[in-house]
Amino acid sequence: MRRVVFNQKGGVGKTTIVCNLAAIAASRGLRTLVIDLDTQGNSTQYLLGPLAAQADRSIADFFESTLSFSIQSPPFMTYATNSPYENLDVVAASPKLDDLQVKLEAKQKVQKLNQALDKLKGYDAVFIDTPPALNFYSRSALIAADRVLIPFDCDEFSRQALYTLIDNIHELRADHNEDLTIEGIIVNQFQSRAKMPQRVVAELKAEGQPLLDASLSSSVRVKESHELHRPMIYLDPTHRVTQEYIALFDSLGH
Repeated sequence: MRRVVFNQKGGVGKTTIVCNLAAIAASRGLRTLVIDLDTQGNSTQYLLGPLAAQADRSIADFFESTLSFSIQSPPFMTYATNSPYENLDVVAASPKLDDLQVKLEAKQKVQKLNQALDKLKGYDAVFIDTPPALNFYSRSALIAADRVLIPFDCDEFSRQALYTLIDNIHELRADHNEDLTIEGIIVNQFQSRAKMPQRVVAELKAEGQPLLDASLSSSVRVKESHELHRPMIYLDPTHRVTQEYIALFDSLGH
């Protein structure tokens, strides 16, 4: 199963969701791969920590290889780096992605990630982190994925952006990936005692939007997990937010 976590709005928790769901999958014995397509490299840093500097190859190296013709391209798994966690590998991000984007768009390489993942063997689950924009890399991810998860903050600005986002996904699905499914909207940073988030969630459900029942609340412990480069399942398995992530993971199809 190949999942992409995407929202055109920044700061909605894409990286935290990707890394924690991937870590839970790995802890369940699933051979799991995280692909970091965001030039900021937050997923890379979160999961690899100091090992990120030792990554021999990155996702930029993969895309760069598609710009020149080769009869025998290296298998995609050769771009992966082992994380400190069993069953969990990372295809690291790179600042070079910014410079490559114009060349990749000019040569229409948006299907290359999908083609490479179609040949990928040895992984049970793939999670793709994306930049906060509908650019070449996020389109590549959406074309390569089976399912998309949409993180959502409960405010009116995010709500209006959500409608545009869903329209964009439907358009891309119609043009490039008919098998892509919106698996659900993840309500993130949910404040159960505040009236506005409850109202927004209720209204979106009434509209028939695919909100997942499992929501995620905020916690300083999550920020600590970023700093320590340890996803919540490894840092604090019994913590409330860890249990929320487990409930979210269990609600997804596998």
